[in-house]
Amino acid sequence: MPAIFEALPGIEVPVSAISKSLAQLWANTAADGRPAPEADDAKATQLNVVLHLGLNTTPEDAMVQFKVISGFSVRYPSRIVVLCPLHADVPAPEMRAKIYGECHLGKSKVDKRCVEFVMLSYSRSARPFLENQVSVCLSTDLPLYYWAHRFSASGRLADYRYLLNRAKRVLIDSAVAPADALTYPWENPSGLRDLVYSRLLPVRQSLGQFLSVYPPAVLSDGLRSVTIGHGAALAAEGRVLSCWLQRRLAACGADPADVKFGIAPLPAESGAGLGVRFEYANPARFFHWSGDLVAGHALFEADFGGGRTTLSAAAGLLLPETALSEAMFF
Repeated sequence: MPAIFEALPGIEVPVSAISKSLAQLWANTAADGRPAPEADDAKATQLNVVLHLGLNTTPEDAMVQFKVISGFSVRYPSRIVVLCPLHADVPAPEMRAKIYGECHLGKSKVDKRCVEFVMLSYSRSARPFLENQVSVCLSTDLPLYYWAHRFSASGRLADYRYLLNRAKRVLIDSAVAPADALTYPWENPSGLRDLVYSRLLPVRQSLGQFLSVYPPAVLSDGLRSVTIGHGAALAAEGRVLSCWLQRRLAACGADPADVKFGIAPLPAESGAGLGVRFEYANPARFFHWSGDLVAGHALFEADFGGGRTTLSAAAGLLLPETALSEAMFF
């Protein structure tokens, strides 16, 4: 199986000549008549992103994440460093580099959105020199965001202190991260963001808007159980949604000691389905929400004592590149 570094696009260049090679790349692009940044506009770069492709990343998965971060950069021009660790030491060179750049034109020729990629492949023996090389590749005086994807162990990732401490936000996806990723004692836990939580934003907004019509006491009084159902493809989303509802209902006055929270798989054919059920001491009161996140529709059914309400609504997850921006900036 090819290494993830080999699967990614770009031109291989000497590690010692990354900056010079990027300048030449744009010069060649402009000479060919393709969109390229002007020499004095600093490429309109707004931020640095380090995408760390962990040892559990396959070449196919690496390309998926590359396309996601490339799509993100259309809106937020970035300098992106992609780290590609090797499973074992290799003969020299212990570190290799690729560069890649693209510009997107906006409504006018002067509206250019440019992104620069630097891909770094490194062996275990080159690990002590990685932070120094990454610092050279980053644009100075711009915020850094660190996205750790499919890392094999939280303890190993914790060794990358330079990135964890300097980053304004550290992004993980708890659907593919180690089980302890959200509870690990990171040095800056307030900067940690879960992409699962971010891509659930439309679901959280829809539930919140519906339930906000009712006084908090109506939602919490007599509440006995909250059950989250999820399809096989949405186990992480079900877990994160359950934790969010626990916090929001506690804010409404529900006593955690009196309410039983549960998560249950939905039938096999509900691969992209989510569901929420509130049950009360009074069986006449209830709240049900079910959503098909592929078909894009959901159904609310509720009776909090004032009569039954049924409402159809849209349902879905944020696109991956939009979830990235949500996790980074909000």
